[in-house]
Amino acid sequence: MKLTEKTISSQILHQGKVLNLRIDAVELPNGKIATREIIEHAGAVAIVPLTSAGEIVMVRQYRHPAGEILLEIPAGKLDRDEDPEHCAKRELLEETGFITGNIRKIFSCFSSPGFCGELIHIYVATEIIYQGQQLDEDEFLEVEKIPLPKVLAMISSGDIKDIKTIAGVLSIANL
Repeated sequence: MKLTEKTISSQILHQGKVLNLRIDAVELPNGKIATREIIEHAGAVAIVPLTSAGEIVMVRQYRHPAGEILLEIPAGKLDRDEDPEHCAKRELLEETGFITGNIRKIFSCFSSPGFCGELIHIYVATEIIYQGQQLDEDEFLEVEKIPLPKVLAMISSGDIKDIKTIAGVLSIANL
């Protein structure tokens, strides 16, 4: 059975600074027509900064859509045509104040592919050195170093709810 859908029409409902919202009419594999609500997003990066002592440098920040303060790995939106590794290094410095002597891409994943095209590139950064935070004027966050075993326990207990953080941390747990 054919699984792909053919776009019949597309209408932009909102163009924003971070995302666009559009409605597509699609032809399903059985020939019927359906609609899809889609969020267009430029993509993002997330970084698992690992200290030589086995701690993960994390950020705690209020997330308005979630309505709560979340503990996450540093992350940020790609600028137009920006190289993901460059973005990862930039976001690591901005949010945590650390630079890295060694950064490696682990994988890329879709955040919510049922309605959003955001592709997140996840990196691990080692040989990190503190240089000083460079937060954007609209960023308010706290930086914490937490031992990897404690972060894993926080994931298991449900204290960490952010999917990019969960995926990134679990992927480096056996390194």
